[in-house]
Amino acid sequence: MCRTLLKAILALALLPAAARPQTVDEIIAKNIQAHGGPEKMSAVHSRIQTAKFSAGSFKADTRLVNKRPDEVREEFILQGMTQIRAYDGKTGWQLDPFEGRRAAELLAEDDMKDLVVDSDIDGPLVNYKQKGHKAEFMGHDSVEGTDCYKVKLTLKNGDIRTYYFDADSYLELKLETQTFVRGAPHDSETYYGDYDPVNGIYYPFAIEQGQKGSPDRVRLTVEKIELNPPVDNALFKMPAANAQAGPSAGSK
Repeated sequence: MCRTLLKAILALALLPAAARPQTVDEIIAKNIQAHGGPEKMSAVHSRIQTAKFSAGSFKADTRLVNKRPDEVREEFILQGMTQIRAYDGKTGWQLDPFEGRRAAELLAEDDMKDLVVDSDIDGPLVNYKQKGHKAEFMGHDSVEGTDCYKVKLTLKNGDIRTYYFDADSYLELKLETQTFVRGAPHDSETYYGDYDPVNGIYYPFAIEQGQKGSPDRVRLTVEKIELNPPVDNALFKMPAANAQAGPSAGSK
């Protein structure tokens, strides 16, 4: 081994751990640990999040319910009416009174892709290989002046999520999402802030979303997160009277 190469190896070995190049698995592991660690996360069997939605002067309430292994219900509440999108592990459906529809409708496969991802209570990064996803370290980038590790996650369904982890805390500051609906790409970005612990697990309490590159964003201000509340499985099931309805294509 030449002397120059030996010096380089020794110099790298003596670098502080934070300064050494990291693998994508190391970065993801530190992100999971920053949230509270895999043991605490796996102990959460159900979760209810209530938040205020705002877009300029427009205000509404939202409610997100998750239950293991793969159930989710998303509610958008305005003026006494509730829009529901839900997935019970097999079937995705929606009830949209704002469109004048009183009956629940099945969702087409493309229209429930985000629900399937959201049904993973741990998020797609936890045990990502076992879930069929692929991760790639994309180097460093900045989010509003903060140095971040950039990780690209290609989901099993073909969608792409690019995470920006704070280089100090390893928590997400930004997420870019590219999803394909009937072959057409849809790009959006989400910003996270105001992380606080709930039973030792850190969640963002300020969330902003918008089209990628657009200054216009909607805001979610989380009011409460409940861990392991009792949740009836019936909450995620499509009403039986509508079970034979045809799939709703193009509605979201």
